[in-house]
Amino acid sequence: MPENVQAWWSRRQWSKGAEVPYAVGAYRDDWQRYPVLARQFHPDLNAGIVLTQIPPAADVYLTWQCDAGHVFVATPDEQRTRPGRTRRRSSWCPDCSALAVPRRIRTADTPPRAASKPDARRVATARAPQSGRVPGEAFVSDRAPRPSSAAEGALRQKLARRLPLDMTPNAVAVARPFFDRAEVWPDIVIPELKVAIEYDTIGKFGLEHVGTREAVDRRKDRLLREVGWQIIRVRCGALQPLGPHDVAASGVNAALIERVLDELRVIRGALFVEAYLA
Repeated sequence: MPENVQAWWSRRQWSKGAEVPYAVGAYRDDWQRYPVLARQFHPDLNAGIVLTQIPPAADVYLTWQCDAGHVFVATPDEQRTRPGRTRRRSSWCPDCSALAVPRRIRTADTPPRAASKPDARRVATARAPQSGRVPGEAFVSDRAPRPSSAAEGALRQKLARRLPLDMTPNAVAVARPFFDRAEVWPDIVIPELKVAIEYDTIGKFGLEHVGTREAVDRRKDRLLREVGWQIIRVRCGALQPLGPHDVAASGVNAALIERVLDELRVIRGALFVEAYLA
């Protein structure tokens, strides 16, 4: 059961027999993956303890402050699993969430809401997620989102100069549904090598590809591997690798292209990949 931060800290002092059971910076690497939460952590209302002294899995109530100035209490685990589907300005707080979705006030004169019928299209999709394509097949999908960053386009362009293969497909059929669709949409699809490339950043608000969104990335990778594909994720900033072929990068440059090509050689064999290089 969560406890207040003073009681939690005192218990750790007793169990470890030390005045400072966790040194400042002990969990810096863990919290670097959640830059928005590091900004929300209140510096003055947590008994003088800094965030990097607290394990992300600690069952303790901490005080946070959102960008709008609202102060609230939550455990690290609650914060790391937010924002979910309901969020405002990409950072969660109970007051902002309530303001974003005003609660409907019912009175004695308010007529009861009529029962809504299920959407036939959604029911059909849930029951039959199959796309009619062979799992592992690469194709062009009209449901695939547009590129989310200029860096992704630059990576595709620079890679195509060295590896002149057809990268027109934007989707791969999978054996199990991914958000009610039997397809996934990698950033770059290379059908000849059966390799998908993803370009991951934390985004403007520091919430992309972390927390629950990292779990979605892992699920997407599993679905691709199930149908014989391999994944190379270019992980930028503080994002840690998720798979054996992921590479860390600070931007799209010649060195990154060479590292991606090296991983392609590891995955499909040097002789096979060299045959395609320009």
